[in-house]
Amino acid sequence: MQGGPETVTHICEHPDIKAVSFVGGNQAGEYIYKTASNTGKRAQVNMGAKNHAVVMPDADKEDAINAMIGACFGSAGQRCMAISVGVMVGESADWIPEIVEKTKGLTIGAGKDNLDISPMITKMSCEKAHKIIGDSEAMGAKVLLDGRRPTVAGYPDGNWLGATVIECTGKGIPAYDDEIFAPVMVLVKVGTLDEAIELINSHEFGNGVCIFTRSGGHARKL
Repeated sequence: MQGGPETVTHICEHPDIKAVSFVGGNQAGEYIYKTASNTGKRAQVNMGAKNHAVVMPDADKEDAINAMIGACFGSAGQRCMAISVGVMVGESADWIPEIVEKTKGLTIGAGKDNLDISPMITKMSCEKAHKIIGDSEAMGAKVLLDGRRPTVAGYPDGNWLGATVIECTGKGIPAYDDEIFAPVMVLVKVGTLDEAIELINSHEFGNGVCIFTRSGGHARKL
Protein backbone atom coordinates (compact mmCIF):
# COMPACT_ATOMS: atom_id res chain seq x y z
CA MET A 1 0.00 0.00 0.00
CA GLN A 2 1.20 3.49 -0.84
CA GLY A 3 -0.31 6.52 0.86
CA GLY A 4 -1.06 8.21 4.15
CA PRO A 5 -3.92 8.14 6.67
CA GLU A 6 -6.57 8.97 4.06
CA THR A 7 -5.57 5.94 1.98
CA VAL A 8 -5.61 3.70 5.05
CA THR A 9 -9.06 4.88 6.09
CA HIS A 10 -10.38 4.45 2.53
CA ILE A 11 -9.20 0.82 2.47
CA CYS A 12 -10.60 0.09 5.94
CA GLU A 13 -14.02 1.58 5.13
CA HIS A 14 -14.57 0.72 1.46
CA PRO A 15 -17.49 -1.72 1.10
CA ASP A 16 -15.85 -3.76 -1.67
CA ILE A 17 -12.89 -4.68 0.54
CA LYS A 18 -13.75 -7.60 2.81
CA ALA A 19 -10.46 -8.15 4.68
CA VAL A 20 -7.38 -6.17 5.67
CA SER A 21 -3.93 -7.49 6.58
CA PHE A 22 -1.24 -5.25 8.04
CA VAL A 23 2.32 -5.50 9.34
CA GLY A 24 3.85 -2.44 11.00
CA GLY A 25 3.90 -0.24 14.07
CA ASN A 26 1.44 -0.28 16.96
CA GLN A 27 -0.16 3.13 16.43
CA ALA A 28 -1.11 2.45 12.82
CA GLY A 29 -2.00 -1.17 13.54
CA GLU A 30 -4.41 -0.36 16.34
CA TYR A 31 -6.16 2.22 14.15
CA ILE A 32 -6.43 -0.21 11.23
CA TYR A 33 -7.75 -3.03 13.41
CA LYS A 34 -10.40 -0.84 15.03
CA THR A 35 -11.51 0.89 11.83
CA ALA A 36 -11.65 -2.27 9.72
CA SER A 37 -13.44 -4.25 12.43
CA ASN A 38 -16.01 -1.49 12.91
CA THR A 39 -17.00 -1.83 9.26
CA GLY A 40 -17.39 -5.60 9.48
CA LYS A 41 -14.14 -6.60 7.83
CA ARG A 42 -11.81 -9.38 8.85
CA ALA A 43 -8.61 -7.77 10.17
CA GLN A 44 -5.22 -9.43 10.56
CA VAL A 45 -2.78 -7.06 12.24
CA ASN A 46 0.82 -7.82 13.23
CA MET A 47 2.20 -4.86 15.15
CA GLY A 48 5.28 -4.11 17.31
CA ALA A 49 7.85 -6.88 17.40
CA LYS A 50 10.95 -7.89 19.30
CA ASN A 51 13.14 -10.84 18.30
CA HIS A 52 15.40 -12.43 20.91
CA ALA A 53 18.38 -14.72 20.38
CA VAL A 54 19.41 -16.83 23.36
CA VAL A 55 23.14 -17.52 23.38
CA MET A 56 24.19 -20.48 25.52
CA PRO A 57 27.82 -20.88 26.62
CA ASP A 58 27.97 -24.29 24.89
CA ALA A 59 27.27 -22.74 21.46
CA ASP A 60 29.88 -22.59 18.72
CA LYS A 61 31.19 -19.11 19.47
CA GLU A 62 32.31 -18.09 15.99
CA ASP A 63 29.15 -19.37 14.30
CA ALA A 64 26.90 -17.74 16.90
CA ILE A 65 28.61 -14.35 16.69
CA ASN A 66 28.62 -14.32 12.89
CA ALA A 67 24.95 -15.36 12.73
CA MET A 68 23.90 -12.74 15.28
CA ILE A 69 25.68 -9.94 13.45
CA GLY A 70 24.18 -10.97 10.12
CA ALA A 71 20.68 -11.34 11.54
CA CYS A 72 20.81 -8.05 13.44
CA PHE A 73 22.48 -5.73 10.96
CA GLY A 74 21.39 -7.13 7.60
CA SER A 75 19.05 -4.70 5.82
CA ALA A 76 20.21 -2.18 8.46
CA GLY A 77 17.99 -3.98 10.95
CA GLN A 78 14.90 -2.77 9.05
CA ARG A 79 13.16 -6.11 8.64
CA CYS A 80 10.52 -7.82 10.73
CA MET A 81 12.63 -10.81 11.75
CA ALA A 82 15.88 -8.97 12.53
CA ILE A 83 17.45 -10.14 15.80
CA SER A 84 17.38 -7.07 17.99
CA VAL A 85 18.24 -8.63 21.38
CA GLY A 86 21.00 -11.06 22.28
CA VAL A 87 20.33 -12.78 25.61
CA MET A 88 23.77 -13.81 26.81
CA VAL A 89 23.48 -16.75 29.21
CA GLY A 90 26.23 -17.36 31.76
CA GLU A 91 29.75 -17.39 30.36
CA SER A 92 28.59 -16.46 26.85
CA ALA A 93 28.60 -12.89 28.21
CA ASP A 94 32.39 -13.09 27.93
CA TRP A 95 31.94 -12.99 24.15
CA ILE A 96 30.52 -9.47 24.15
CA PRO A 97 33.89 -7.77 23.40
CA GLU A 98 34.30 -10.05 20.37
CA ILE A 99 30.78 -9.23 19.16
CA VAL A 100 31.63 -5.53 19.39
CA GLU A 101 34.98 -5.97 17.66
CA LYS A 102 33.49 -7.89 14.73
CA THR A 103 30.66 -5.41 14.41
CA LYS A 104 33.18 -2.59 14.09
CA GLY A 105 34.22 -4.06 10.75
CA LEU A 106 30.83 -3.48 9.12
CA THR A 107 30.79 -0.89 6.36
CA ILE A 108 28.17 1.81 5.85
CA GLY A 109 27.05 3.53 2.66
CA ALA A 110 24.55 3.78 -0.17
CA GLY A 111 22.63 0.62 -0.99
CA LYS A 112 23.86 0.65 -4.59
CA ASP A 113 27.42 0.21 -3.31
CA ASN A 114 26.52 -3.13 -1.70
CA LEU A 115 27.97 -2.26 1.71
CA ASP A 116 26.91 -3.81 5.03
CA ILE A 117 24.79 -0.98 6.46
CA SER A 118 22.44 0.96 4.20
CA PRO A 119 20.61 4.18 5.15
CA MET A 120 17.50 4.26 7.29
CA ILE A 121 14.29 4.30 5.29
CA THR A 122 13.19 7.80 6.39
CA LYS A 123 14.55 10.74 8.35
CA MET A 124 11.83 10.15 10.95
CA SER A 125 12.94 6.54 11.44
CA CYS A 126 16.55 7.66 11.80
CA GLU A 127 15.68 10.34 14.35
CA LYS A 128 13.55 7.87 16.34
CA ALA A 129 16.44 5.39 16.54
CA HIS A 130 18.89 8.10 17.61
CA LYS A 131 16.47 9.21 20.34
CA ILE A 132 16.01 5.66 21.66
CA ILE A 133 19.78 5.21 21.87
CA GLY A 134 20.24 8.54 23.65
CA ASP A 135 17.39 7.94 26.09
CA SER A 136 18.73 4.47 26.88
CA GLU A 137 22.21 5.81 27.55
CA ALA A 138 20.75 8.47 29.86
CA MET A 139 18.99 5.71 31.79
CA GLY A 140 22.17 3.72 32.39
CA ALA A 141 22.59 1.52 29.33
CA LYS A 142 26.16 1.11 28.04
CA VAL A 143 26.69 2.08 24.42
CA LEU A 144 29.54 -0.31 23.57
CA LEU A 145 29.62 0.69 19.91
CA ASP A 146 28.13 4.03 18.91
CA GLY A 147 26.99 4.37 15.31
CA ARG A 148 25.29 7.72 15.70
CA ARG A 149 26.03 10.53 13.23
CA PRO A 150 28.55 8.75 11.00
CA THR A 151 30.21 10.58 8.13
CA VAL A 152 29.48 8.96 4.78
CA ALA A 153 31.45 10.45 1.90
CA GLY A 154 29.25 11.95 -0.80
CA TYR A 155 26.05 11.74 1.26
CA PRO A 156 26.15 14.43 3.96
CA ASP A 157 22.36 14.54 4.32
CA GLY A 158 21.66 10.81 4.34
CA ASN A 159 19.59 9.04 6.99
CA TRP A 160 22.64 7.40 8.52
CA LEU A 161 22.96 5.27 11.62
CA GLY A 162 25.95 2.98 11.84
CA ALA A 163 26.03 -0.39 13.58
CA THR A 164 25.37 0.15 17.28
CA VAL A 165 25.73 -2.25 20.22
CA ILE A 166 24.11 -1.54 23.57
CA GLU A 167 24.39 -3.49 26.82
CA CYS A 168 21.57 -3.06 29.31
CA THR A 169 19.66 -4.79 32.09
CA GLY A 170 16.52 -5.36 30.04
CA LYS A 171 13.06 -4.07 30.94
CA GLY A 172 12.78 -0.36 31.61
CA ILE A 173 15.39 0.63 29.03
CA PRO A 174 13.92 2.06 25.79
CA ALA A 175 16.37 0.19 23.55
CA TYR A 176 15.06 -3.06 25.03
CA ASP A 177 11.42 -2.14 25.50
CA ASP A 178 10.75 -0.49 22.14
CA GLU A 179 10.94 -1.76 18.58
CA ILE A 180 13.91 0.16 17.17
CA PHE A 181 13.84 -1.20 13.60
CA ALA A 182 17.41 -0.05 13.04
CA PRO A 183 20.99 -1.42 13.02
CA VAL A 184 21.08 -1.69 16.81
CA MET A 185 21.92 -4.81 18.81
CA VAL A 186 20.87 -4.90 22.45
CA LEU A 187 22.69 -7.35 24.72
CA VAL A 188 21.29 -8.52 28.05
CA LYS A 189 23.11 -10.80 30.51
CA VAL A 190 21.28 -13.54 32.42
CA GLY A 191 22.47 -16.44 34.54
CA THR A 192 20.43 -19.38 33.24
CA LEU A 193 18.23 -20.56 30.39
CA ASP A 194 15.22 -20.32 32.70
CA GLU A 195 16.00 -16.64 33.30
CA ALA A 196 16.31 -16.10 29.54
CA ILE A 197 12.91 -17.68 28.92
CA GLU A 198 11.32 -15.61 31.68
CA LEU A 199 12.84 -12.42 30.24
CA ILE A 200 11.58 -13.15 26.74
CA ASN A 201 8.08 -14.14 27.81
CA SER A 202 7.70 -11.02 29.93
CA HIS A 203 8.32 -8.68 26.99
CA GLU A 204 5.32 -6.73 25.71
CA PHE A 205 6.15 -7.68 22.12
CA GLY A 206 6.76 -11.07 20.56
CA ASN A 207 7.63 -12.22 17.08
CA GLY A 208 10.49 -14.69 16.81
CA VAL A 209 13.05 -16.30 19.10
CA CYS A 210 16.04 -18.54 18.47
CA ILE A 211 18.77 -20.24 20.47
CA PHE A 212 22.45 -20.86 19.83
CA THR A 213 23.43 -24.11 21.55
CA ARG A 214 24.89 -27.55 20.95
CA SER A 215 22.36 -29.08 23.34
CA GLY A 216 19.21 -30.69 22.03
CA GLY A 217 17.82 -30.47 25.55
CA HIS A 218 18.28 -26.72 25.68
CA ALA A 219 16.69 -26.32 22.25
CA ARG A 220 13.66 -28.45 23.14
CA LYS A 221 13.20 -26.60 26.43
CA LEU A 222 13.17 -23.23 24.68
